Amino acid sequence: MRRTDSGLEVVLCYRESENLWALPKGTPEEGETREETARREVEEESGLMVESGPSVGETRYSFVRDGFQYEKVVYFYLMTAIGGDTGNHDAEFDLAEWVPVDQAIEQLTFKNESRILEKALPMEENHHAG
Repeated sequence: MRRTDSGLEVVLCYRESENLWALPKGTPEEGETREETARREVEEESGLMVESGPSVGETRYSFVRDGFQYEKVVYFYLMTAIGGDTGNHDAEFDLAEWVPVDQAIEQLTFKNESRILEKALPMEENHHAG
């Protein structure tokens, strides 16, 4: 997240082939902690350098690929951009852009991610005040 003169913004990633708006997230690499995975994936998918803060929560979902059902748990952390540029995002998404938080809550494709963002708002206020 970041604060601007016009308010609080969050970075969203967009995949055109699926018309998908999402928070950055991904799969752990061997030996990574959950927080390290989250920070690395946000940096890769958004092009931003970030500082991680407290855990916001997790989402759980399942999907089928090649006839196999997978169960996935994603852990989210409150993160603050400290550098980088959204134009430097990796090829997993077509676009990474800053969006006002209220708009992002409506724009996210998956409502479980909207709920994570809603949960992060008061945490960000407390984190910013501290």
